[in-house]
Amino acid sequence: MDLLALMAVFVRVSEAGSFTSVAEETGQSQPTISRQIAALERHLGARLINRTTRALALTEEGAGFLERARTALDAVAEAEATVGRRRLQPTGQLRLATPVAFGRLHIVPRLGRLLARYPELSLDLVLHDGASDLVEEGIDLAIRIGTISDPTLVARQIGETRRVTVAAPSYLARVGTPVVPADLTNHDCIVYTRLATGSLWRFETSSGAIDVAVTGRFRANNSEAVREAALAGLGIAVVPTWLLADEIAAGQLTVLLQDFEPKRLPMHAVYPSRRYVPPRTRAAIDFFVTEFRLDPAFSSAIL
Repeated sequence: MDLLALMAVFVRVSEAGSFTSVAEETGQSQPTISRQIAALERHLGARLINRTTRALALTEEGAGFLERARTALDAVAEAEATVGRRRLQPTGQLRLATPVAFGRLHIVPRLGRLLARYPELSLDLVLHDGASDLVEEGIDLAIRIGTISDPTLVARQIGETRRVTVAAPSYLARVGTPVVPADLTNHDCIVYTRLATGSLWRFETSSGAIDVAVTGRFRANNSEAVREAALAGLGIAVVPTWLLADEIAAGQLTVLLQDFEPKRLPMHAVYPSRRYVPPRTRAAIDFFVTEFRLDPAFSSAIL
C-alpha cells in the first residue's frame, strides 16, 4: 500500500467534498477512490469520512488527520524538490485557472513557450469567470483581474489591465454621444456584474476620480457577453482593451470619454497560502511576470 498516495487522495476528497469530482480529476473511477479511502481508514483504524447519499463530512478523527496529512505531503514535496534535477526542473501537472476570455486570448497563446521551457511540466487549464475556491477545486495557480481581498491567498501582481468606454456606432447614432462621465446616467450602460464595483463606474482624471452610478437594461456575468452586447448596439460598456482591440481598430466600436480613463485593474497570480509552494507553481508565476512585463498592453510601472 502506498500510504502517501492514499493520503493525497484523502486530502483531495476532503477539499472537494466529493468522490466523483476527484475521480474525474485523477482519471479513476468513483469506486476506486472510495476503496482507497477505505484502505486508508483500515490502515489507521479510524473512520475519517462519514458518507451519505448527498454529502461527505469529515469525522473528528478525519479533521485532525487532514492537517497532518497536508503537512506530510508538503514536506515530501519539498524534500523531493531539493534533490537532484527536481530542484532545477519543474515537473508534474500544474492546474491553472484563468477568466474565460482572458485565458482564451492571452494565456493559451503563451502556454507553448511555458511547456517548451519545462519539458516535464504538464498543464490542466480551468477557464472560469468566477472567484473559484482554489483549495476546493485543486487549483495550483490562478490568474485574476482586480483587487484580491481573500486573506487565504498569496497574490503577486503580474501586470495591469487598461480599460476604455465604448459603444457601437449604431447605438450612438440612435441615442447620442456622452461628453463627460455624468452623461452616462442618461444612457443604457452594459454592466459586468463580476466587477467588484458593479454598476458604479470610476474614471480617473488629472484632478481626481469621478464615480458614476450607471443603469441599463442589460447585465452579464461574462466579459464575452458584454463584448457581444456592445457590438450589437445594446448600450455603452467599460471593457478591457485586450478584449476588443481589433473591433475598435475596425471601427465596429467607438472609444468614448477619452479624457476620462476608467480605473485600471491590477492582474495577479494567486495561489493558496501554504508553507510550501511547488517549483512548478513558482516557475509559472515567474514566467507570467516576465511575459506580461514585456507586453506593453499589460506592463505595470510597479513591477
